[in-house]
Amino acid sequence: MDPRVSELFGAAAAAQKSGGRKTAKNGSKKFKNRSARYPKASNNPPYLPPEAEEGNIEYKLKLVNPTQCRFEHLATQMKWRLQEGRGEAVYQIGVEDNGLLVGLTEEDMKASLKTLRRMAEKVGADITVLREREVDHNSDEPYRIAEVLVRKVPDDQQFLDLRVAVLGNVDSGKSTLLGVLTQGELDNGRGRARLNLFRHLHEIQTGRTSSISIEILGFDSRGGVVNYSESRTAEEICESASKMITFIDLAGHHKYLKTTIFGLTSYCPDFAMLVVSANTGIAGTTREHLGLAMALKVPIFIVVSKVDLCTKGTVERTVRQLERILKQPGCNKVPMLVSSTDDAVTAAQKFAQSPSITPIFTLSSVSGESLDLLKVFFNILPPLSDSKEQEELMQQLTEFQIDEIYTVPDVGTVVGGTLYSGICREGEQLVVGPTDAGQFRELAVCSIQRNRSGCRVLRAGQAATLALGDFDRSLLRKGMVMVSPEMNPTICWRFEAEIVLLFHAKTFHKGFQVTVHVGNVRQTATVEALQGKDELRTGEKAGVRFKFIKHPEYLKVGAKLLFREGATKGIGQVTKLQPASQYQQQP
Repeated sequence: MDPRVSELFGAAAAAQKSGGRKTAKNGSKKFKNRSARYPKASNNPPYLPPEAEEGNIEYKLKLVNPTQCRFEHLATQMKWRLQEGRGEAVYQIGVEDNGLLVGLTEEDMKASLKTLRRMAEKVGADITVLREREVDHNSDEPYRIAEVLVRKVPDDQQFLDLRVAVLGNVDSGKSTLLGVLTQGELDNGRGRARLNLFRHLHEIQTGRTSSISIEILGFDSRGGVVNYSESRTAEEICESASKMITFIDLAGHHKYLKTTIFGLTSYCPDFAMLVVSANTGIAGTTREHLGLAMALKVPIFIVVSKVDLCTKGTVERTVRQLERILKQPGCNKVPMLVSSTDDAVTAAQKFAQSPSITPIFTLSSVSGESLDLLKVFFNILPPLSDSKEQEELMQQLTEFQIDEIYTVPDVGTVVGGTLYSGICREGEQLVVGPTDAGQFRELAVCSIQRNRSGCRVLRAGQAATLALGDFDRSLLRKGMVMVSPEMNPTICWRFEAEIVLLFHAKTFHKGFQVTVHVGNVRQTATVEALQGKDELRTGEKAGVRFKFIKHPEYLKVGAKLLFREGATKGIGQVTKLQPASQYQQQP
């Protein structure tokens, strides 16, 4: 774990003290050659990496008039690639298995795409040509290669679901951008698009998000957005979507930082979208949110919003400011400015392959400038985990993390959260805990909903709400887990962790109290001991033993840990648990 991430937190805390007035000294410097600073997608190499046996990318030189036997083999191969990509595959037509870009004539390309379409129909999928480009060939006739996205038509609600946490400083335009993306109508410049996203009256009155809200953006098998049809209920979006982007809208104000951290640790986002206002630049909690995402190893991309309010020079200055931060030693990121559809396709593919690539979009929610590029990016963005990891998780015992608790009229107690492992079905008998006494209670799952529509089976990695009938709500709290009765979960008051102190004004010592975030667990804990040291300063590492103050928790060795208290912040990893049974008399 790199202690230099602390630079982001230290700078954020210092900026907070000075009212966020600091600006980069060399913000006015001009760069003569902008193109040299970004990896441009249009500089295409004469070859691709050799085709991998596993994964969802397939190279095909040509698919012209295959025999029936060959066609059956090709369809089976496509089914395998779709399974590897959890419902999505990318075909490169006109490319040899070793990655050489050979290209096809126009006639052969048409015939190959026709065969590809027939193959897709046979396995229940659709194809979309992402892009075509010419290759250098010693011929008067142009030779082209094509990149084609193959996506399964939705069946039984098993669409591909990616979770994106939305970060950024207050007033950077996060909720407005989500409103425009999910509703399909541009903002009027006075916040109309975000009104449907707010959950509380004070949010509508102040225009500031204070709670976590969930929004969905669905794509069909051909890559079209399904939210924008006449009827846009969540159930209908889920029924017609092959791919779903679930946005977790987090609070930008420093006052609600604990809510933002809880959203990042508990909701298990696949990616993070950092929204930066073009006219204010990197201000307030922007650095802190960037540091949080990096500390939790969530891949991040950046959206520069409100470009309609600024001159081109101001937008470029904000992008340069972002670039400097991304390239500094604590980040080590490679910024990639997205300015065309071709860039968006490449950015989506590179972003999932390499965590160091950071796409940057510049757009407006009022004029709609470059919004289509962001939609192309979301449409093509592949999942981080492959089918094998998914299968392994599904074969484990059921474990559901509780993030939200509700009481719904005529339904009873409902819990929201993420299924960490296993499979959960309607009517399943589980146990929930730990209670304050460290016990687990039996309950039954009455019904399941994903994205506000009914669902019979929940698989590992999916978020949902579970109805528990007349189970007493007062027995539940955030941070609990629902697990299979066969599981023997480790409940602990005390645990040890290897930590890095990111920022602390004085010294960190025994007896210090901090709020600890581990997954969906959020509780105050006391530092009982520092291994081999009396105190810690900013940037230092150590093994620390913590003790929870209120009640025992269910933790796992290896889980990421984040703690805070005022300006104090640190990250780490759980290394050892002390089961509660060892000292039940002295909690």
